[in-house]
Order: sequence, then C-alpha cells, then structure tokens
Amino acid sequence: MHFPAPLVRARFVRREKRFFIHATGDDGTALVAHTNNTGRMSGCLFPGGTIWLSPALNPARKLRWSLEIVETPTGTPVGVNTSLANAVVAEAIESGLVPGLDAKAGLRREVRYGSRGSRVDLLLGEGSRRVWIEVKNVSLVDGGHGRFPDAPTERGRKHLQELQDVVRSGQRAALVFCSQRPDTRSVGPADDIDPEYGKLLRQAADAGVEIYGVGCRVDKVRIEANRTLVVKLGTAP
Repeated sequence: MHFPAPLVRARFVRREKRFFIHATGDDGTALVAHTNNTGRMSGCLFPGGTIWLSPALNPARKLRWSLEIVETPTGTPVGVNTSLANAVVAEAIESGLVPGLDAKAGLRREVRYGSRGSRVDLLLGEGSRRVWIEVKNVSLVDGGHGRFPDAPTERGRKHLQELQDVVRSGQRAALVFCSQRPDTRSVGPADDIDPEYGKLLRQAADAGVEIYGVGCRVDKVRIEANRTLVVKLGTAP
C-alpha cells in the first residue's frame, strides 16, 4: 500500500478526545490531525516523539492532516492508521502471503454480517465457500511479540462473537492480526489489558475460527505486508 502523497514529519504534542492529534511541524507550525486509532498507542506515541502525517486529498475536509506513522523512542516506525490494515491484509491475501486464504474466488470489503450490526472487514469467495475475515491492527509490541488490544475493546469482543457464529453456521471465519511495524515476530492476546478479549479469542480458536498474523515493512512511502507472524494464544491467566 503506497501513500498517495508524501508524508510530512511533525512532533507529537498531545491527544484530544481520542480522534484529534496536536503536533508541531518542522517549521514550528501548529498542526491538528485526525486519527482513527481508538487505542492507546502505548509504547509508540509520546510527547515530543516523531510522527508522520498525510495531507488530506479532499480540500473541503475539516482537518488537513491524518496520522499515519509514529516512531518509538528507539526510532522504530509504527503504522497506526487502522483503516490501512484492511488494505494491507487484502494485498497480502491477493499476493498469496497468508496460507489458507485464497483470493482467486474474489475479495469484497465492508460486507454486513451477523446479528449484532457488524460489517466484516473482508469477505473471500461466494456461497458456501465464503471466508469471513476480521482484521485487527497491532501496534503494541514487547520484545518482538505483538499484543492486542492495547486498550479494552468491546467492539473487538463483539467481532469474535460474530466470527464464532459464522463457524457455527457451517462457514469459515478468520481473524488476521496485522502489525504495521518491522520488529514484530509473533502476536497474541494482551490478557493483562483486556482479559475477556483473550478468553473469547481462545474460545473462537477452539470453535474453529482461523487465526493468522501478518507483519509489515514500514517506511514513508509505503506499508507492505512481507511476512507471516507466529500466533501465540497462550493460556488463560
């Protein structure tokens, strides 16, 4: 996934009401950017840290900037735009990177499903051969191990229940953890942050929901899936 326009470097100042980022450009200009990441971005977003913003392509948009990449204190780039994770995973499936998920039968996005008013991120295939896929962006990494979520997520728990319902109906369902950072080798649940999510994730895996992990290369030009990650579900705490 290539960025359609060059990113602009800035320094993070503070976050406001989850969706607004205040920053300072290299020339000292005060900037306000939108972020769609509702997590805490722990370990990678901190005052004074380097961040990278994309300019709005729509001149009528209220905010001129969007948060795309943040850098950890050691300089590791981390993609934090959660909507890009869907596109990155779609490209990974289409390129054959994710074993067991074949895009030859067609790939659709944002399809309504389930009984809880959800939209699945990706839908592979047609009819009885469909695979319903949810994508989760992983930005919290400790010692090469990615952990999700980085904040309690009611929405994430709902999606796990939807995927289990799909499996019970006789169809395939999958969850793909996408880590937009180059230092991730494995991925699993953050039981200390949301123990209920970890419990539901293990239940979903036991019920037949397929769990995959995808890692990415990240730079100021593109974010691209380039490897699979080891999935470590662990045991209930």
